Amino acid sequence: MNIVILSDFAYVDGGASKIALGSAVALAERGHRVLVFSAVGPVDSMLRETAGLTVVCLGQHEIVADPNRLRAIVRGFWNRNAAVRLRESLADFSPDNTILHLHTWTKGLSGSVVRLAASLGFRVVLTLHDYFSVCPTGSFFIHPTKQLCTLRPMSAACIATNCDSRNYGHKLWRVGRQWAQSHPGRLPGGIRDFISISNLSQQLIQPFLPPDMHMHRVPNFIDIEQREPANVEAFSTFSFAGRLSPEKGPDLLAECARMLALNVRFIGSGPLKDELMRIAPSVTVTGWQSPPQARELMRQSRALVFPSRWYETQGLVVAEAAAMGVPVIVPSTSAAREWVEDGVTGLIFKGGDVKDLALKITRLRDAPSLASALGREAYDRYWQKPATLIRHCEQLEETYRKILSSAPRLS
Repeated sequence: MNIVILSDFAYVDGGASKIALGSAVALAERGHRVLVFSAVGPVDSMLRETAGLTVVCLGQHEIVADPNRLRAIVRGFWNRNAAVRLRESLADFSPDNTILHLHTWTKGLSGSVVRLAASLGFRVVLTLHDYFSVCPTGSFFIHPTKQLCTLRPMSAACIATNCDSRNYGHKLWRVGRQWAQSHPGRLPGGIRDFISISNLSQQLIQPFLPPDMHMHRVPNFIDIEQREPANVEAFSTFSFAGRLSPEKGPDLLAECARMLALNVRFIGSGPLKDELMRIAPSVTVTGWQSPPQARELMRQSRALVFPSRWYETQGLVVAEAAAMGVPVIVPSTSAAREWVEDGVTGLIFKGGDVKDLALKITRLRDAPSLASALGREAYDRYWQKPATLIRHCEQLEETYRKILSSAPRLS
């Protein structure tokens, strides 16, 4: 089977690129011919060192980092060079036995690659790592008010709402990009196959996808080795792991730290770092850590708190905590809740409600044995059916075969 992975980045930039590039390497090692097509370098060494895997990297700037702002604006709408180079790269691939798997496109590639693939008759499958296929900001979240968005994407009400994390002018640029993506780019309209990674994200996005689309479920993998479950009773610290930005809700945990005189550790960094220290001067902010270091810090916790204000699409750090035997407190409004059975493997609080979050934290602070029991049950359940890379690739292969055996869509 021939597999073309479309990813903005040729290196691991975040969760989506980790899944894209990790699966590319594993699929090549399983005997498939794999091409990784990216806009932004440098090329990760693991790609260069894998037999059967070819990389085409355009060597362009990420849109937000391009010093030529006019070029960035134009490429954000339509990256013509990406389409030209993809046409060249697909010259010796046949649509009959080739899958194009799109992971990310908004930070480099643009919708031009989808239009090109559709015009050549290739079957494209898109993993819904976020909501950018239908939502201009990719999050269904109103950043200035820190509220979930229930508006129909690209409706008059949507366009009139300042929901961008920067300013309304940037929101209007995103609206223009969404129009270019949807019309000349044919995204999502030109795609029939989609991969969802959680029930919630699928429910939110499916009403805005083509009516004749096919939805496939392939959960993301996590790269973690099995060890003994963490001894959470031995630690009093509650940890947060991720980007310190408003939509992730770290300020909710900082407020709990202030209210409860709680030991809190923030593993990560971001624009809210100083604000968190202002709310609760006693909290610890470690900055970004390597994956092994971050996991070791998570193991040294009473629980992981995942207070995200937006819907998320899966919440892999919650699965990582389960794999280590660390209980997690998650919001009712997030897809991460699908990893947790309330009162059995973790606790669920009312999304955005700091008082309810404080109550859930207090339960685990005052009952170390409960935290241990929840963590152990999460650990046992995770390892009964672990989210391994091998399982992920097997599910991808099955999905690809189904897509290739179906009648091609007329472009």
